[in-house]
Amino acid sequence: MQFKKYTKQRKRSIQGLRSFKDTLPKNVKKIIKKKGHIFSETLNNWRYIVGKELFQICYPKTFKNSNKFGVSTLHIMVKRGNEVDLEYSKKEIIDKMNSFFGYSVVEKLKFISFTEVQNKQEKIGKNNNSVTNNKYTDKIKNIKNDKIKQSLTELTKLFKQR
Repeated sequence: MQFKKYTKQRKRSIQGLRSFKDTLPKNVKKIIKKKGHIFSETLNNWRYIVGKELFQICYPKTFKNSNKFGVSTLHIMVKRGNEVDLEYSKKEIIDKMNSFFGYSVVEKLKFISFTEVQNKQEKIGKNNNSVTNNKYTDKIKNIKNDKIKQSLTELTKLFKQR
């Protein structure tokens, strides 16, 4: 890559193809380096980390990385009444997360209780056998290409299973 120096606009710019990392603003890069990777991997593998039973009653909310004032903490949302179950498996969750990443990522877990309220999506899921809203099912029905229509309906079934 060649570097070109502009005196009026920027100090340097890169000609040619740029990697995605180079196009991101500096603030976004800092956030991704700090906690973005750890939190996204935790979300993707939450079922594996906690198990099937705990997966249904809790989910990670935020991750605070360690600094000179505190330790790295994972905030977990728990359905009211199930806090004790999660408290007993606290050490196991920390050990699984640290072994999953290969180094000490989480040192502390913090639980936040919430009451379960039926969402519109849950009501729609109970009324219909698909996850999609009526608005989207109508749009899927209006598609002329049968292969695309079939693949979209299969995609909604996969989301329902997940």
